Amino acid sequence: MFKQFSRKGYALFAVLGRVVLIGTLSVATLSNAKASSISVSPIQNDSATQRHSKDILLDEVSITGARAPLTARQSARIVTVITREDIQRVAAASVNDLLKQTTGVDVRQRGGFGVQTDISINGGTFDQITILLNGVNISNPQTGHNAADFPVSLQDIERIEILEGASARIFGSSAFSGAINIVTRADSESNVRVSAEGGSFGTFGGSAAVSHALQQSSYRLHNQLSGGYLQTDGGTDNSDFKKRRGFYQGDYTNRLMHLQWQAGITSQDYGANTFYSAAYPNQYEETRRYIASVNAQFVLMDSRLIIQPTLYWNRSTDHYQLIRGEVGASNGENYHRMDVYGGAINAHLTWALGKTSVGADIRREHILSTAYGEVLPESQWKQAWDSERVYDKEGRRTNTSLFIEHNVLLDRVTISAGLLANKNTGLDGDFRFYPGVDVSYRPTEHWKLFASFNKALRVPTYTDLYTSNRAQRGDTNLKPERNTTYKLGAQYGGRLLTLNAQFFYSRGRNMIDWVYETETATQYHALNIGELDNIGVSADAKFDLKPLHTPLTAFAIGYAYIHQTHETEHQIFKSLYALEYLRHKLTARLDHHIVSHLSATWQLRWQERMNGYHPYWKLDAKLQWTAPSYSLYVQADNLTAHRYYDIGGVRQPGLWLMAGGSIRLKL
Repeated sequence: MFKQFSRKGYALFAVLGRVVLIGTLSVATLSNAKASSISVSPIQNDSATQRHSKDILLDEVSITGARAPLTARQSARIVTVITREDIQRVAAASVNDLLKQTTGVDVRQRGGFGVQTDISINGGTFDQITILLNGVNISNPQTGHNAADFPVSLQDIERIEILEGASARIFGSSAFSGAINIVTRADSESNVRVSAEGGSFGTFGGSAAVSHALQQSSYRLHNQLSGGYLQTDGGTDNSDFKKRRGFYQGDYTNRLMHLQWQAGITSQDYGANTFYSAAYPNQYEETRRYIASVNAQFVLMDSRLIIQPTLYWNRSTDHYQLIRGEVGASNGENYHRMDVYGGAINAHLTWALGKTSVGADIRREHILSTAYGEVLPESQWKQAWDSERVYDKEGRRTNTSLFIEHNVLLDRVTISAGLLANKNTGLDGDFRFYPGVDVSYRPTEHWKLFASFNKALRVPTYTDLYTSNRAQRGDTNLKPERNTTYKLGAQYGGRLLTLNAQFFYSRGRNMIDWVYETETATQYHALNIGELDNIGVSADAKFDLKPLHTPLTAFAIGYAYIHQTHETEHQIFKSLYALEYLRHKLTARLDHHIVSHLSATWQLRWQERMNGYHPYWKLDAKLQWTAPSYSLYVQADNLTAHRYYDIGGVRQPGLWLMAGGSIRLKL
């Protein structure tokens, strides 16, 4: 994806200046904040360049939910941001734990600590969102089950940005129901960080990071390296895992140019319990992921023209056993290697009639597999990863996207209109067009009203197309999914109270799901299940109590409701994903000070999922001692020890206690 998502002030998904609450997590909740905690650009000659010297009004920081940079006040879309402060406070062990407290996001956890998690937005499925790391698309076209396999820890993350609704003209065709961007920290001072943790079910792990920053009068250079290890018995049968990761990032900035690069690796070995079928409780999986990208930003014509080229490459390998320890294709064992590489360029111009952005992205997807794709001639077989098996099947497709957008900026009104032209060789190679329009109106300083209309398309994954085992069967005749999303909403930001209310209608066609087609079926079949419409509302409120100087520092509450209608010509006796949406989701969070550096956070979540799931309550808590150079914590996941299910027959563990600490030293 284009690097409009960078940490710079003119980047897509910089921090919002108005308070917006999602679930119990605030979205840049103050009208001003420390500049070191927000997305700013040392290149541009404005207030954002004073990054290390004073507070900056967030309304004047450049952000956007469009392809061109807009300030928070101008923006026509609402980007929700889980801030660094939120990440430090909440009782969370992984990114998926953070997202569970967001009303518009559905997190279906299989393994602990995010070892495998399905993430979806506004009633969609896990294959219908784009996931980015520092603006680079790391979504997996083999399967969205592995999309949340990140090479970074919570301590590496500066913020998480969420855009709900079809967003093809911004992110490309894979942003069917929304996008999530993880932005890592870029420390302004050289330091070293070490952390360790341990707890229930034989869980233990640690991480370390070193950051080097060099600031000169004409340039800035930063490099950072981090890594970590975690293992656990899992808390339920066959849910043990070992997880390793490493991440390197760097950037160089001068007056006219910014270069940024990153590389990461993850390695996971885990018992997969009943992850894909309740009939097989002893599944097993090993995954590896490698990512690398480099991008540049050139600022020309007195900052009126910005050009952003990007190159990226991702590789994912997957070793799956239907029965743990049983080898061979006849026993359901498969190997896959997925390579994604591409390049993009984006340019935006500020002129008398507003801001115009144009861009292009070419993305090549290539899979080698023992199960997915077309059969290769024997002369082209390749050795499978860490096995005597060979990749004897292959799939290739190229996705080409062309973008154009224009933003009209008036005193109280912003209109953003754009178009994506997209073609994919996995379909018919013809261009398809996906328009979008966003409008915001600001009647007063504290209020913003917004409306949007956007279209998107999703090409089936290789799992959708080619899976064939005892539990599942894909279909190479699947049609691409199509979606149109309408949104209305209002936002209020005051000194003590922030409010956010939204309504959406998502109109889906040719939707894909894995279903039982007969009452006696034992094998799920990938199928275009017809029309699937989601209508939803959400409301969130946050009270910032710190100005009142009480022990209670913050309270937040959020609720989301979705109603789904489904029309199909097929008989469906059971759905595995698309029809198992969240009808109700309620979240609440209370933060309070205890004494000195000691504070506590309480999180409550209630949800009801359709298609036969029982509703449940879940209570988490975190007790934390925070000092300038170190922190200590004790946290409890599922205080009431309620045994619940997020997906299929994968039972979640009861009470999970963890304790740990970290220390950060300047170099």
